[in-house]
Amino acid sequence: QVQLVESGGGLVQSGGSLRLSCAAFGIFFSIHDMAWYRQAPGKHRELVADITRVGNINYGDSVKGRVTIPRDNAKNTMSLQMNNLKPEDTAVYYCSARPIRGTSHWGQGTQVTVSS
Repeated sequence: QVQLVESGGGLVQSGGSLRLSCAAFGIFFSIHDMAWYRQAPGKHRELVADITRVGNINYGDSVKGRVTIPRDNAKNTMSLQMNNLKPEDTAVYYCSARPIRGTSHWGQGTQVTVSS
């Protein structure tokens, strides 16, 4: 059974940092493109950053220069290091694994709240 388990969310002050982690179970991790998405109340889910199976990285415009998205294929994990957080970064953050074929897998999400 495929499971993506996010952790590391919480409450942080504006300007602070957080590191989210995603642990993958039940998939051949290294052949999946991985991504972080987020969804704020009343808004559509948006891409934060993604990293392909060969290491190509794409960042959402709203977070460029403030986040990195390392992955560790040996440990089946992916992280999202977020710096200089802003109140508008408040959202539920989701981990996603996209296989070569078929539908993407999603985690349950982790809440990030940035206070001003």
